[in-house]
Amino acid sequence: MAKPHKFWDRLAKIYSKQQVADEDAYQKKLQVTRDYFRPDMEVLEFGCGTGSTAISHAPYVKHIQAVDFSSKMIGIAQAKAKTNNIANITFQQASIDDLDTADQTYDTVMAHNVLHLLENKEDVIAKVYRLLKPGGLFVSGTACNGDGYKLLKIILPIGQFLGLLPVLKFFTSEDLKNSLTHVGFKIDHQWTPGPGKSVFIVAKKEG
Repeated sequence: MAKPHKFWDRLAKIYSKQQVADEDAYQKKLQVTRDYFRPDMEVLEFGCGTGSTAISHAPYVKHIQAVDFSSKMIGIAQAKAKTNNIANITFQQASIDDLDTADQTYDTVMAHNVLHLLENKEDVIAKVYRLLKPGGLFVSGTACNGDGYKLLKIILPIGQFLGLLPVLKFFTSEDLKNSLTHVGFKIDHQWTPGPGKSVFIVAKKEG
């Protein structure tokens, strides 16, 4: 199976040049997230890619810790932040599993287009819950591929076995909501732009 960081390292330059597929939906998600932000907030984004979302949100919070396991992605993100004179983002090559951070450190954790790429989604959601302060938010956008995509379910394991593709998990939006509420999150906002689109969820830790 392909090592995820190597797969994304190879795609980093191409990924950084891609246009957002649905700009209107992306801007709406940014605005909804900002409506929750405060200037004193400490934010974590894991799976930050080339940093576009973190950079967009930086003016609205105190600090963002942005991590990705691809060194190439992080390098591009750091260059973009420098070009845009953004000083309140710390980009780091790491996965969410690597972070040795105290519980209740962050006001908000973000994970966009990440949860369906994890082997251990349930463990990661539980860790996010621990990392958040009481009342903290988990903001995520996730491709829930559990319904349909029969051909993809056949092709994907072959590509993974040959080392050509990363992990891709199949679960429904209802499965994802259940995973979030199981650890204690309350769904505060949910929106799907249309059929086949990622589900956008703001989940809140009680407190």
